Amino acid sequence: VQLQAYGGGSVQIGGFLRLSCAASGIKFDTYKMGWFRQAPGKAREMLALISWSSDRTYYADSVKGRFFITRDNDKDTVYLQMDNLKPEDTAVYYCAAKFGWSWDDQPVNYVMDYWGEGTQVTVSS
Repeated sequence: VQLQAYGGGSVQIGGFLRLSCAASGIKFDTYKMGWFRQAPGKAREMLALISWSSDRTYYADSVKGRFFITRDNDKDTVYLQMDNLKPEDTAVYYCAAKFGWSWDDQPVNYVMDYWGEGTQVTVSS
């Protein structure tokens, strides 16, 4: 199983980035897909989660209204559109996969099955 995240980089405050995560080795449309981040000295944080069919999404309060998760099951890829970036968004961003079609009322409780390598996002003035 491989989850390859890319699209990170350096951007100015208020800018935008689009992260992509290509999956292989799994039946993509049987997995919920999520994006997480970890800043230095901080715990890893779930940012967004999307159901297998894209009919359900979850966003952390810290990114709600600025970040948007989508997926393309034909391309086995999940995306994270990040708008109006702030310095506090600086972190290593990870994608992850959770098997199953069910949806928990508290998605932050999910223990993800597979993780990708991170991609660095740096927001500065």
